[in-house]
Amino acid sequence: MLQKLIAFCLLLISSVAWAEGTTSLTTGFDYSSGKFGGTTSTNILYIPVIGRYQTDDYYLRLTVPYLSISSVGTVIRGVGTVRKPRTVTSTEIITQSGLGDVTTSAGYTVFETDELMVDLVGGIKFGTADASKNLGTGENDYSSQLDGFYTIRKTTLFATAGYRVIGVPAGLNLRNVAYGTLGFSQKTSDKTSAGVTLDTAQSINAINPSSRELSFFVSNKLNKTSKIQASFLKGLSDNSPDFGFSMMITGTI
Repeated sequence: MLQKLIAFCLLLISSVAWAEGTTSLTTGFDYSSGKFGGTTSTNILYIPVIGRYQTDDYYLRLTVPYLSISSVGTVIRGVGTVRKPRTVTSTEIITQSGLGDVTTSAGYTVFETDELMVDLVGGIKFGTADASKNLGTGENDYSSQLDGFYTIRKTTLFATAGYRVIGVPAGLNLRNVAYGTLGFSQKTSDKTSAGVTLDTAQSINAINPSSRELSFFVSNKLNKTSKIQASFLKGLSDNSPDFGFSMMITGTI
């Protein structure tokens, strides 16, 4: 799997080596906690390293994360509850950690004016997280989506509509899902902006309701090549964390 991943990344890099663009690195942490319809909280720490290559027309992104989950073994990050809590015979909290699911995506601008931009994006989630530790499903997922951005003076409205094909491991009954995002970002100064996003996705199995999450974020430019962003998340369904917060730092190479 790792050899295939490296070969795939090299292919992506070689395909854009001729184009002028900018490269950035992002890292930080994302922490969330919730009961996901059960009686015991699942706490998730997600620490990604994200590389992004951007040109005028397209971008490539690769995410390699560290993941730590403290739970009774009923919840997988990005999936939700995979086993009914009442079928678990032990309520002992166990912490499992290691490499999470490596993801890659490519986006291309299919329409652009002074105010409006629309990107077509395809993505792959590689099943690199250890399924035996309940860090992932161990299977690959594939997604495609449209991202739209509409800017009016200092306000940017944005939306996403996508569809994810789920890799189903033995013993789990999962289904493909549609998902979407609505939000806006407002410039409050030359260096600072703030906004709100609403994320939703269809139920991935018969156990879970659809997921809905509301996030508030603030972004600040530290200098010409770096910025920091903090966000707070509030879950609006039983298949979302009760709350979460994150902080990410991005620097241009």
